[in-house]
Amino acid sequence: MGQGLNAAMGFQLDEAGPDRVVMSWTVGPQHLQPYGIVHGGVYCSVVEASASVGAALWFGERGKVVGAANHTNFLRSVRAGKLTATATPIHRGRSQQLWLVEVTDDQSRVAARGEVRLQNLTA
Repeated sequence: MGQGLNAAMGFQLDEAGPDRVVMSWTVGPQHLQPYGIVHGGVYCSVVEASASVGAALWFGERGKVVGAANHTNFLRSVRAGKLTATATPIHRGRSQQLWLVEVTDDQSRVAARGEVRLQNLTA
């Protein structure tokens, strides 16, 4: 996934389209907080990253999209394994988009769930 935070986190882009984005990664020590579970910031990061990819693909050449709000809930502690984030649109309007992202563990249990509101910036 290039450089920057996504590369540093080890996020892999498994599927990318204007209606669905799937990213995954294997939990490593760099993802854990001091109590040995995945840090909430990792969930916030993948929620925003996956929603942003889908929103940008949908908005296309009309301009750029930037995050305006990220509300992520942490639902299940994870210490190891593979996590998968799936982003789908809730609303796509002229000036803003709202995307839902669910992060599941390797047993398909929801570990985190977030919504990202993105601002559409016309060229």
